[in-house]
Amino acid sequence: VDIMNLQRATALTPATQPGGLHRITLESGATLDARSIVLSPGARWRQMNVPGEDEYRNRGVAYCPHCDGPLFKGKRVAVIGGGNSGVEAAIDLAGIVAHVTLIEFDKQLRADEVLQRKLRSLANVTVITQALTTEVRGDGGKVTGLTYQDRATEQSHTVDLEGIFVQIGLVPNTEWLKGALELSPRGEIEVNQRGETSVPGIFAAGDATTTPHKQIIIAMGEGAKSALSAFDYLIRQAPANDAVAA
Repeated sequence: VDIMNLQRATALTPATQPGGLHRITLESGATLDARSIVLSPGARWRQMNVPGEDEYRNRGVAYCPHCDGPLFKGKRVAVIGGGNSGVEAAIDLAGIVAHVTLIEFDKQLRADEVLQRKLRSLANVTVITQALTTEVRGDGGKVTGLTYQDRATEQSHTVDLEGIFVQIGLVPNTEWLKGALELSPRGEIEVNQRGETSVPGIFAAGDATTTPHKQIIIAMGEGAKSALSAFDYLIRQAPANDAVAA
């Protein structure tokens, strides 16, 4: 197995005929040709893109409540986002931290009703809707609060706290795949239960696909399944003339 470190893929060119060679172009200009490819580019946390977010990342701004939540035990934190991920994060954090302020851009939370009922039952949670986070505040070393704008009144408010958990979704790392294979409206790689994409011979797994529930254990299983599907494809699909010549 050859491992290529510090390389970035920039383009995918599918084969022009069944059993032909697909091509991956790297940022360096090098190319890799193969009859079968398993894509697993992953996804990144969607950011707020407000002043202070980058400056205080890992110094109060966090994206994984399960990973970093215990670091804020007994402190005041905010959760940005009122979907299932945000509400679940607020519920989990409420059992660890002193107080949770959940901030949602829309007029109402978008999480499932069962989660909203649980959230409303917690005494140390405050929910603010119709709010646009505009700034992460800090003292130069760590987060000290945030500023948000009330979208109904356009007034600005400040919340004093020590941690901010951003839960507004994931962005799949698939920009370089546009036009090469079928992507969902969210930019995820469309796959079936075998990990097959819209292009024969190209498979995909992990958080960049339409497979639900973005968890490590699920990505690992999907990766194994896609690898087996790729193997099955190779033994059943005769190589095209250009693949034989290569």
